[in-house]
Amino acid sequence: MTQPADLSKLTIDRSLAPVRRRRPRRWVVLGVLAVAAVAAGAWMVARPRVVDVQTVAVVTSFPSQQYAVLNATGYVVAQRKAAIASKATGRLDWLGVAEGSRVKAGEVIARLDNRDVVAQSQAADANVGAARAALAQTLAEERDALAQHRRNLDLVAKGFVSQSALDSSMARADRAVAGVASARAALAAAEANARNAAVAVDYTMIRAPFDGVILSKSANVGDMVTPFSSATDSKGAVVTMADMDTLEVEADVSESSLSKVRVGQPAEIVLDALPDTRFLGHISRMVPTVDRAKATVMTKVRFDRIDPRVLPEMSAKVSFLSQEVTPEQQKPLTAVSADAVVVRDGANVVLVVRDGVATAVPVTTGARLGDLVAVDGAVKSGEKAVLKPAAGLVTGARVRAAGK
Repeated sequence: MTQPADLSKLTIDRSLAPVRRRRPRRWVVLGVLAVAAVAAGAWMVARPRVVDVQTVAVVTSFPSQQYAVLNATGYVVAQRKAAIASKATGRLDWLGVAEGSRVKAGEVIARLDNRDVVAQSQAADANVGAARAALAQTLAEERDALAQHRRNLDLVAKGFVSQSALDSSMARADRAVAGVASARAALAAAEANARNAAVAVDYTMIRAPFDGVILSKSANVGDMVTPFSSATDSKGAVVTMADMDTLEVEADVSESSLSKVRVGQPAEIVLDALPDTRFLGHISRMVPTVDRAKATVMTKVRFDRIDPRVLPEMSAKVSFLSQEVTPEQQKPLTAVSADAVVVRDGANVVLVVRDGVATAVPVTTGARLGDLVAVDGAVKSGEKAVLKPAAGLVTGARVRAAGK
């Protein structure tokens, strides 16, 4: 018979039972939230307030622009410009200029191969020498014939020679006179041929027609040059040059604005390549026709003084002025809207926005330039200034441009 188990040895190990955690009380959570809300409110109160303001740009202005009645665009061109070619046909043997070279009127800038025409010129000169020698011979014969005829006249009067001898001497003298006339004509013909040959030689010399600067070259040594450039691989113009003393601006003016411009009117020219320099000029002439496609009239403005930096084909902006301006009025000034200048502590200041903070900058005001006023101080062109700042807006206040 089986013995019953001893139940007294059976026990429960309480150490292996899961630990029961207590949930935090609700009032603790509420307390933390309340502290956070108080801290956020305090930060909002203590944070600097951002003020919305209207801003205006500080700009660079020129006093002369207040006299501008009309603006136009155009290009710099040379009034006197030429494509230099040769009247002869031949191979380019020598080119003595390059782009940018300055040349004088009549200066040889290129030469064609001219050995054939030089030989012809030398032959013509030789013919002139032969004709002169022939003339000298006929002149000698003329002198001898005339002297013999005068002697025969004396001898006939004394009865020493017959009348037939006198007639013979007269005929000889007449032939000598005619021979001289023929020799003179032959000499004239030979000299004309020599001049023609010299001109042919000169045609192979390409000369500058006026003082100027070489703008471009179209042919190189070895190229065939022909006046009409009709042959294959031949060149017409060898170089292109311009007289830099005749530079002017061609600007198109709308026909509806013609009443604002006139010949002789002062103008101010600004080149895109030289934006910091302003050139004075005057309207020299206006082309007496209207471009039907653009409804404009070409107006030509000459420079009062040619600057060596000005080059043909530069883009230009022209301001037509109502009156003459002085060099002083062409100097740049820092300017801002007059409504941006306020008085603080008895001094003029401009509230400049820098990194989102208003900074009062003392300035000295100058001339009025339309709606702007010139200012002198620690303000720079391109900065933003507060327009009509409120009396309570001070240095250090955080500001934000309206609309941002």
